Amino acid sequence: MEDGLSLKVKLRRAERMRQWRAFGLIAPMLLFLVVIFVVPIADMLRRSVHDVDLSEVWPLTTQAIRTWTDHSQAPDEAVFAALAQDMKKAKANRTLATAARRLNYDFAGSRSLIFGTARALPDDAPSWKTTILETNNTWASPEIWAAIDRASGPTTAFFLLQALDLERDPMGNLRAAPENEAIYLNVLSRTFGISLTVTVLCLLLGFPVAYLLATLPPSKANPLMILVLLPFWTSLLVRTAAWVVLLQDQGLVNGALQWMGIIEAPIRLIFNRAGVLIAMTHVLLPFMILPLYSVMKGIPPVYMRAARSLGAPPTVAFLRVYLPQTLPGIAAGTLLTFIIALGYYITPALIGGAADQMVSYFIAFYTSDTVNWGMASALGAVLLTATLILYTIYNRLIGTDQVKLG
Repeated sequence: MEDGLSLKVKLRRAERMRQWRAFGLIAPMLLFLVVIFVVPIADMLRRSVHDVDLSEVWPLTTQAIRTWTDHSQAPDEAVFAALAQDMKKAKANRTLATAARRLNYDFAGSRSLIFGTARALPDDAPSWKTTILETNNTWASPEIWAAIDRASGPTTAFFLLQALDLERDPMGNLRAAPENEAIYLNVLSRTFGISLTVTVLCLLLGFPVAYLLATLPPSKANPLMILVLLPFWTSLLVRTAAWVVLLQDQGLVNGALQWMGIIEAPIRLIFNRAGVLIAMTHVLLPFMILPLYSVMKGIPPVYMRAARSLGAPPTVAFLRVYLPQTLPGIAAGTLLTFIIALGYYITPALIGGAADQMVSYFIAFYTSDTVNWGMASALGAVLLTATLILYTIYNRLIGTDQVKLG
C-alpha cells in the first residue's frame, strides 16, 4: 500500500511538472498577447467612459454642479461663484483651453464662450451669477450647465452615446443627435457594407484560385502559390500607391479599356467606392485564398471520382460532395477577411473619397488631429462590440465551433 501510494504521488508530481513545463513554453506568447492585445483593448474600453479633463481644471465647479437639481433653469449663486473661481485660476495656470476643448465636444461655441467670459471677469463681484450672466447670457441656458454636469466625471456615457448618434437633453433624457451631427451610424453601416462587399468579392475570386492550387500538381502549384504570397512581401502603402497610378484617369486601366474599345473616355475609378473595393479586394485576397487552399488540399480527390462513377454530373458532384467539405475554409476565410477589412485605414484614405472613409479614419482623426481620446475610444468600442455580435451570429449560422476568432 505504501509503495502504491508513493507511486501515485510521484505520478501526480510528474504530471504537475509536465504541465508547468508546458506552461513555461507558452508563457512568453501568453505574456505577449496580454501586453500587445488585451491591455490596449482594456485601456481603450476604459478611455471610452473615463472623463476627468474638466474636473482636473474646474474642481470647484464640477463639485458644486452636483447640487444642481432643477435642470430646467440655470443653477444658483454657489455654482456661479465656483465657476468664477475656477475660471480665474485656470486662466492664471493657462489650462482654460482644456476646459474649453472638453465642453466644446458637447456644447457648440463653448470655446469662445469660456474665453470671452474669463477675460471679462472682475477680481470681485457682489453676485457672480449676475456678473457672469451680464458677460454672456448664454450662461442662463440649461444646455451649457447640463454639458458641464455630463463632463464632471470621473465616468461618462457621453462619448459612447455620441458614437451611436445619441445625446441627453438637460433633463437627462435620451434623444437623437441633430441631423447635421448624426454621422456615426452612417459611418458604421458604410464600414460594414464595404467590408462585406470586399469579403464577397474575395470569396468569388479566391475560391477558383484556391481550387486550382489544390488540384494542380506541385510542380505547377508551387509557382502559382508564390504569386499568391508575393503581396505579403510588398508594403501595403506601396500596393495602395500602385493602385493610385493604375486607376487614375490617364492610368493603365483606363488606357487598356480605351485601347480595347470598351470605353470611349476615361471613367472615374479613383477617389470613389469602386477604387476602394478594387484596392481592398486585391490586398485582402490572399487572406481568403490561403484558408480555402489549406482545406481543399485535405479533401481526397477520390470523393469526386466516386460521385462521378455513381452517375452524378460534374456540377452536382461539385455542389453536393466537394463544396460542403470546403465550408470550414470558406468560414475561416470570410471571417478573417471581413474582420481585417473592418479596420482598414490607409487604402480608403488614399483611394476613397470623403463618402468612402471608414470608422478607422475617424478614430485616427480623433486620436491625432483633435486629441479627443474619449471619442476615438468610444468609436473603437462600438466597432469591437458590433464585430463580436456579428461574429457570434455568424458562428451560430454556420453551425460550427471550429472557427475561432484569432
